[in-house]
Amino acid sequence: MHPPRIRVGHWIALLALGAILFLLVFHLGRSPFRASTNAPQPPSTSPETLRSADRGPEERSHLTDNLNSAATDVHSDLRLVNEIFMAYRGALLSGNPVGENAEITAVLTGRNKLGFAFIPKDCAAINRKGELCDRWGTPYFFHQLSGEKMEIRSAGPDLRLWTADDEVLTP
Repeated sequence: MHPPRIRVGHWIALLALGAILFLLVFHLGRSPFRASTNAPQPPSTSPETLRSADRGPEERSHLTDNLNSAATDVHSDLRLVNEIFMAYRGALLSGNPVGENAEITAVLTGRNKLGFAFIPKDCAAINRKGELCDRWGTPYFFHQLSGEKMEIRSAGPDLRLWTADDEVLTP
């Protein structure tokens, strides 16, 4: 007598089940397949890194390090703020934060389900009202175009929104 043969359909089902289990384990950040290297790595904004329970006080987001820097321009600032929104969406697997500038800034400074500050609370670009400001000290205007698209407006050097010198990034 021959041992029972496993049919092709059973193999496919087993492979599919294995793939699903692998994805679940990988998605939960417990992947046994981790690349290791001795080379220094840039700060990561992956969900796995942001969910890390053992972040020390020295670990902080460096996304805003060049925001409003004299070495860059307003266009770089707008792209950088957009990158912060992209990091937020990627880490939380959701859309952009909503609300006025202060509410959005609060979410980006750690009032989110991960408790991670994409923008450090002591960032020089945050004013006393808790608003993220452009290089001239005027709060950015955030206009939600969709769940994943945020228009970012700087008032420009005249410090007034909706004038000819405004700078706008529309993804």
